[in-house]
Amino acid sequence: MAPNASATATPSHFDLIVIGGGPGGYVGAIRAAQMGKRVACIERSKLGGVCLNWGCIPTKALLHTAKVYSEAFAHGAELGFEVAPGSVKVNWEKVIARSRGVTGQLNSGIGFLFKKNKIEHIQGHAKIVAGKSGSTPCRVQVSTADENYYSGSGKLVAGDRVVTADHILIATGAAPRQLPFAPNNGTTIISSYEAMALPVKPQSMVIVGSGAIGMEFAYFYNTFGTKVTVVEMVDRILPLEDADISKAALKIFEKQGIAFRTGSVTKAIEKSSHGAKVLVEGVADKKTESIECSVVLVAIGVQGRTDGLCDATLGLKMDKGFVITDAHAKRDKATYQTSVAGVYAIGDVIGPPALAHVASEEAVVAVERMFGHHSIGIDYDAVPSATYCNPQIASVGMTEQAAKANGITYHIGSYPLKNHGKAIADGVNEGLVKVITGEPYGEILGAHIIGESASELIHEICVAKRLEATAEDVITTMHAHPTMAESIHEAVLASEGRVIHG
Repeated sequence: MAPNASATATPSHFDLIVIGGGPGGYVGAIRAAQMGKRVACIERSKLGGVCLNWGCIPTKALLHTAKVYSEAFAHGAELGFEVAPGSVKVNWEKVIARSRGVTGQLNSGIGFLFKKNKIEHIQGHAKIVAGKSGSTPCRVQVSTADENYYSGSGKLVAGDRVVTADHILIATGAAPRQLPFAPNNGTTIISSYEAMALPVKPQSMVIVGSGAIGMEFAYFYNTFGTKVTVVEMVDRILPLEDADISKAALKIFEKQGIAFRTGSVTKAIEKSSHGAKVLVEGVADKKTESIECSVVLVAIGVQGRTDGLCDATLGLKMDKGFVITDAHAKRDKATYQTSVAGVYAIGDVIGPPALAHVASEEAVVAVERMFGHHSIGIDYDAVPSATYCNPQIASVGMTEQAAKANGITYHIGSYPLKNHGKAIADGVNEGLVKVITGEPYGEILGAHIIGESASELIHEICVAKRLEATAEDVITTMHAHPTMAESIHEAVLASEGRVIHG
């Protein structure tokens, strides 16, 4: 059979229809095309999905700009630059425009990849109207949707085009959760969508939630002079990270000027002469505080994007806003099959971890297994996560708290970057590397980093975990000097009481 051609191909029938063109959808579509399948990808907005257009990529462009500004303005004097107060000016329009320009460049790149792999790109909103039944294929109705529909404010026009497929892969991603008592209004109460392209830099901002999204925007806006207050319900920031990393991060970001209200819940948001008034209440002491700000950014997580996705009669099973697949019961052998025959789902729409790289890997595994190709599958214990503020935060595997809760005997290796030669030379010696190893074999259980290039450094431990490496394996792996990677070596040495520079 010729590549990308089905023996029974018709203009509207495909081996696979992918719904969603984000990092899960477009990767799954390309992998299926590589296997010789006839593929269509239906996307109602821009190719690349949230990650490329309104998430991972544009925020990193903003954060890089913030880091460059911080280096020039905040640290110029110590680096030997004559930087007088007020001499570094910010063109806010250009800061935002560069971020949007990066997304445009990559967006067109995905379109090129689709053409290269002979994938049909269908612009519109997909509604699954029938699953597979015997020899009858799945059916999808395609309607037109304007760009704003993707963010919840546009219109949907019913269409009459119907396409069919032997398999459907749902890769529709997720949307920001909103506060039930204070929904997003796009001006004073915003989500990460609006935060990436505010036309005017706000004087002050309250951020509800101190996860990765909340902390990245807290760093960005604080760097450019916005007075930022972060409200977090639990008693520490970055609650999914190791407690020692959270503690170090709080100290560093408070030093940068960000204010935090941990152990506090947001009870109400009201309009005020300044923009908004946020009522915050302590979880333990029940004390209340009113915080005035120009804008409130709600960053309390995401929920699966399934609006208008399926005909109600299909009975697609959901749980807490996410699509249920067999991955919930058997992660190592998952096919990502949903409750509807012939329909699969991957990525943020099936629940955490809500990470672009997880969606991409799940898409590859789902496509390979649905077409009978051998796939090793995903090691969910070796999934890296990263927060791209400055300094960066990255982790993989168990936290110390998880190891303790599971009754595992473990050792800790902790290495402060204040002692590290390369970090001192680069002026980035805030932070630490923490490694957790098991007994009696010294296997790598997890690693947690706050510091320069943490999102890059973590992958040495990812490979070590994937290969079931021990502390001794990392110790006997030579690391170039001087590099930031040596900090990993030192932390692992510390786990065996052998640290050299600590």
